[in-house]
Amino acid sequence: MNIVLLGSPGVGKGTYANILSKKYNIPHISTGDIFREAVKKRTKLGRKVKEFLDRGELVPDYITIQVVKERSEKYDAKEGFLLDGFPRTINQAEKLEEFKKIDKVLNFVAPEKAIMDRLSGRRVCKKCGAIYHIKYMKPRVEGVCDKCGGELYQRSDEKPKIIKKRLKEYSRKTKPLIDYYKKKGLLANINSNFPIEKVDKIISQCELALEK
Repeated sequence: MNIVLLGSPGVGKGTYANILSKKYNIPHISTGDIFREAVKKRTKLGRKVKEFLDRGELVPDYITIQVVKERSEKYDAKEGFLLDGFPRTINQAEKLEEFKKIDKVLNFVAPEKAIMDRLSGRRVCKKCGAIYHIKYMKPRVEGVCDKCGGELYQRSDEKPKIIKKRLKEYSRKTKPLIDYYKKKGLLANINSNFPIEKVDKIISQCELALEK
């Protein structure tokens, strides 16, 4: 089953995708993760992507489409995948359909205030990539990773000014996809306005939608 995950930055798609990936034994393909890994390794792709991320802009279609096509054709995705972070525009959705049939689209929804709170409070370990939150998932020692002792930092695209820009960009370019997939009969809205300890309430909605 080929599944697309929709939802604004900070809505929790990565968390839900990791759980669903294990349940259905299909890979979680995150364009964000692919790009961040490239940035971390300072590859040619990474240097190009960093310029856009630092400005709070979306990576251009010609880059993203090629990355998704190559990843979706790998052996582990032959039974399906969970696509997170792509498509973001109608043009990308149409291009996606040229090489993969989409079976279901899960649209995760949460209030903007909750999303701002989640993202602006998130901290990431520079060494191992572990994620914390200054309110909801604090490290034992402030600014220090529990797992490896690495320094925690705030991503440049998770500062309030950039978050607002990302949400505005999402609203302008990505929300039309909701109507696009709704007309195709593929869309299922998922209420994700629950704390992390109640993630099962979100996953159960996903399971019901995928069974239909």
